[in-house]
Amino acid sequence: MVRKIMPIQPEPGIYSPRLLAGDHGVRLDQFLFRALQRDGFEVSRSTLKDLVKDGMVKVNGRSVKPRLVVASGDQIEVTFAAAASAELLPEDIALSVLYEDEDVIVVDKQHGLVVHPASGNPDGTLVNALLHHCGGQLSILAGADRPGIVHRLDKDTSGCLVAAKSDLAYQSLVAQFSGRETGKEYLAVTDGIPSPDEGTISNHIGRHPVNRQKMAVVAAPAGKEAVTDYHVVNRDGSGTWALVRCTIHTGRTHQIRVHLKESLRCSILGDPIYSQISKQQVKVDRLMLHARHLSFTHPRKGHPITCEAPLPPVFLRFV
Repeated sequence: MVRKIMPIQPEPGIYSPRLLAGDHGVRLDQFLFRALQRDGFEVSRSTLKDLVKDGMVKVNGRSVKPRLVVASGDQIEVTFAAAASAELLPEDIALSVLYEDEDVIVVDKQHGLVVHPASGNPDGTLVNALLHHCGGQLSILAGADRPGIVHRLDKDTSGCLVAAKSDLAYQSLVAQFSGRETGKEYLAVTDGIPSPDEGTISNHIGRHPVNRQKMAVVAAPAGKEAVTDYHVVNRDGSGTWALVRCTIHTGRTHQIRVHLKESLRCSILGDPIYSQISKQQVKVDRLMLHARHLSFTHPRKGHPITCEAPLPPVFLRFV
């Protein structure tokens, strides 16, 4: 039987959780999870952290960080958008499977496919496709609203993505990603040519102070450490574009997009957030970022797994 997963959250609008005596001194994200459960709701911890990071949670009228400690008398407001869906249902969406067994599945995510349901994308996501393909066999340790999801790719990024079918796999893969034990290599086509041709970018990335849709390089200790190795593997003679291999050692939101734009002054072709597409000399119809290789240790068998996602046709002109 296919498992129907029921994410439950308050009605759209402002939710004001109750602060009880035992809540004093608790981290904000932990308090919200506890308070919602008390009120009969089920919202994953990762979803709550995203709400805080996106400025949808205010304490005493101000946006804050998930690690803020709440105190008696705090006025807390959470803005919930319309629920992604009353239930997550399997959908027959074509998948390109690179590897699969009883514990994990690795797919070549297509450009334009959102990884999991959220406000504005209630269905038609990779999660819906995985529920159909795997017959509902996905770990729900990530939360009822994103079964199987261990890591994410942006909607406009294509390539390798692994999902957990078993709880054992989820726990192992989360530990590997957080412990920097996975291998993640991307190919990007940039507007202009990075200089020097290769190197390592190491700084901190955090939410942009003004545009909440963007990330930015920030001064430590703000943000989180982000490390990217890059190497120019091809370029055109007139200096208008470069094919760049990027290996990331951390998994920050928009990490490669921010590092290429802010640290190397070469935005990715077709990037709708970090570039002015109309001013780019080379015209493409998508974000030119592809997760080419992904490697990890099999959660149950202990041997290495390495997957390669074929280059989309639009990349071939730059190889």
